[in-house]
Amino acid sequence: MSYLIERLIMVPIVLIALTFHEFSHGFVSTKLGDPTPRLTGRMTLNPLAHLDPVGTILMILTGFGWAKPVQIDPRYYRKPKWGMALTALAGPLSNLLLAFAAMLLYTLIFVVSYKTGLFAESLSAIAGFFLTFAQVNLCFMVFNLIPIPPLDGSRVLGLFLSERAYFKLQRFERYSMILIIVLSLFNVFSRIIGTGVSVVLGSIIDICNMIVRLVV
Repeated sequence: MSYLIERLIMVPIVLIALTFHEFSHGFVSTKLGDPTPRLTGRMTLNPLAHLDPVGTILMILTGFGWAKPVQIDPRYYRKPKWGMALTALAGPLSNLLLAFAAMLLYTLIFVVSYKTGLFAESLSAIAGFFLTFAQVNLCFMVFNLIPIPPLDGSRVLGLFLSERAYFKLQRFERYSMILIIVLSLFNVFSRIIGTGVSVVLGSIIDICNMIVRLVV
C-alpha cells in the first residue's frame, strides 16, 4: 500500500518537473528569436503538451524516463552554439529553482513546527512532500547535465569544443540512446545522479538555513 501511495505522490511531482523543464527550453529559445516552440504548441505549462507517454510512465515507475523534446531551430540564433547552450541550460536551471523553492518551504515548515508545536505530524508529512519534490527535480537537473547527446549537458559542452568536434558529438546522437540504456542497466547514472543530488541538496539546505535564520 505504501508503495502505491509513493507512486501516486510521484505523479504530480514528475508532471511539474517535466513541464517546467521543457517549458523553460521553449521560453529561452523563443526569447532568442526562435518561433518554433510557440508554433509547435510548447509555450505552455499544460503538462499534456510536453509528455511522452512511455517516458513519463517509466519515470513514475522506475525513476528513469524522458519528456517529449522541445523542437528548436538554431538558425534563428545570432550565435547558434551559444543559443543552443543557453536553451539547453534553461531546463536544468528551472529544476534547480524548483528544488530551491521546495527546500525553502521545507525549512520554514520545520521552523514553524518547532517554534509552535502545532500540527507537527501534518507539517512533517507536508515537509516530506517538499523534500521529495526537491530531490526529484535535482535528479532531473543532474541527469540532464550529463554530456551525452541528446541530454542538455552535451549542448553546454559544445561551447568548449571546436566546430568539428561539436558536430561529431551531435552526429553521435543517433546511437546515444543505446549508450544511455546500457549505462542505466549498470547503474552508472544512479551513482552519478546520487552523488550530484547529495552535493547540490546539501548546499541548498545550507543556504535555506541561512535565509531562515535571517528572516525568522
